[in-house]
Amino acid sequence: MQHDKILILDFGSQVTQLIGRRVREAHVYCEIHPSDVSDDFIRDFAPRGIILSGSHASTYEDHQLRAPQAVWDAGVPVLGICYGMQTMATQLGGEVSWSDHREFGYAEVRAHGHTRLLDGVQDFVTDEGHGMLKVWMSHGDKVTTLPPGFKLMASTPSCPIAGMANEDKGYYAVQFHPEVTHTQQGAAMLNRFVREIAGCRGDWIMGDYIEEAVARIREQVGDEEVILGLSGGVDSSVAAALIHRAIGDQLTCVFVDHGLLRLNEGQMVMDMFAGRLHAKVVHVQAAEQFLGHLQGVTDPEAKRKIIGREFVEVFQAEAAKLKGDGNKGAKWLAQGTIYPDVVESGGTKSKKATIKSHHNVGGLPETLGLKLLEPLRELFKDEVRELGVALGLPADMVYRHPFPGPGLGVRVLGEVKPEYVSLLQRADHIFIEELRKTIDPTTGKSWYDLTSQAFTVFLPVKSVGVMGDGRTYEYVVSLRAVETSDFMTADSAELPYSLLKKVSSRIINEVRGINRVAYDVSSKPPATIEWE
Repeated sequence: MQHDKILILDFGSQVTQLIGRRVREAHVYCEIHPSDVSDDFIRDFAPRGIILSGSHASTYEDHQLRAPQAVWDAGVPVLGICYGMQTMATQLGGEVSWSDHREFGYAEVRAHGHTRLLDGVQDFVTDEGHGMLKVWMSHGDKVTTLPPGFKLMASTPSCPIAGMANEDKGYYAVQFHPEVTHTQQGAAMLNRFVREIAGCRGDWIMGDYIEEAVARIREQVGDEEVILGLSGGVDSSVAAALIHRAIGDQLTCVFVDHGLLRLNEGQMVMDMFAGRLHAKVVHVQAAEQFLGHLQGVTDPEAKRKIIGREFVEVFQAEAAKLKGDGNKGAKWLAQGTIYPDVVESGGTKSKKATIKSHHNVGGLPETLGLKLLEPLRELFKDEVRELGVALGLPADMVYRHPFPGPGLGVRVLGEVKPEYVSLLQRADHIFIEELRKTIDPTTGKSWYDLTSQAFTVFLPVKSVGVMGDGRTYEYVVSLRAVETSDFMTADSAELPYSLLKKVSSRIINEVRGINRVAYDVSSKPPATIEWE
């Protein structure tokens, strides 16, 4: 690719991928790589600018966690974020120490010096005329001495050096996190760095990306057959459309009905892909197989691994049935893996903690026997949606809420029993139906469109209730609806109380076996969006 490129070096922060997402939003191509890449790698990558991420580590405790020397020899602008600022200070002659006043969460930062990065970027002005920024902090250490050639760029009362710059070299660093949405001017800062300071062209556009992706798929696959696991969700749907654009009938989609789908999902997926898109789709009925292997299993990770394993077995069996030239069968397994899947599964080779395994990342054995084709692996969710629109997919498909690969297997807490799945399917259908029907008068949009993801969770506990003057002892479900721009952080949606009451009433009256409905108001973090 001939795009101008930004290199993001990952020191192990859980939100490094958000830096990449903000850079891509500025229509600039970037890649995230571990911080310990070689000097030769950096020289060969030839970035127009480099960004150093945050980390869980301390510069004075982990002396191996440093930016390669090639970062400072490349002659390009460098932006350090949080730990990236601290390692920049340490490596260039400044000092970092432990802080007796840690900062986690909202902070107000004063800008100093009118540097190119922050010039004209502010949220409000104090009575004294100081430009202020509303930011998100997450650090326990701080820079105490500026490196030679640097000047102060920002400060807070508890962090006197909250930003620094050496404008002769194009080095900038901030202690806060511009990549998160809580830093209100964060996108403007990153846009300023990549477009103006690093001088990158804004030529990373999904409509143009199709041609590149199609060429890459054709080069990878050649004349071999591809089998794709189709779930009906956004990611696998866009992957299917993109691969079909590249190789046509060499692609066969396999839709596995594992008994853990939403109500009427199977028929809807077949109507959409076989009927509307005229793709080759094999419909595999495998509910008995999946539910049988899940019997007695309660651990969330174990359930994900089992579901992933059974998917692979189905794919292997179906691939063997597809006969290509010379009766060799399918050689490729295509998946709708996207970048957040890789990050949360600890699959970036950086020093992160694994949050949870994704069936299409952590569940593939070495004995798979198929080569992997993952054309969306480096894309964020919003880019996948943009790509789907550019490919001509229907809006109701592209903007459908995400659905986990393991399906309702991770929305039935504890052991997955057929009767639990049936109750959950009906309760969830009611919730989604009411979200679509209820219009917010302020925006004119449905609450389904106003939320990023909404679903119901089955809790394997019973509660006492009363119906028709009689005692009931039945199951509980929890509603979950979140608002997020990146799916890495999320807040619970403030649904109207009248809507919640109506959903609760319908579920309790229409789904025999459920007598209590709760609403989950947890944010991410500390919770995840899914319960398992």
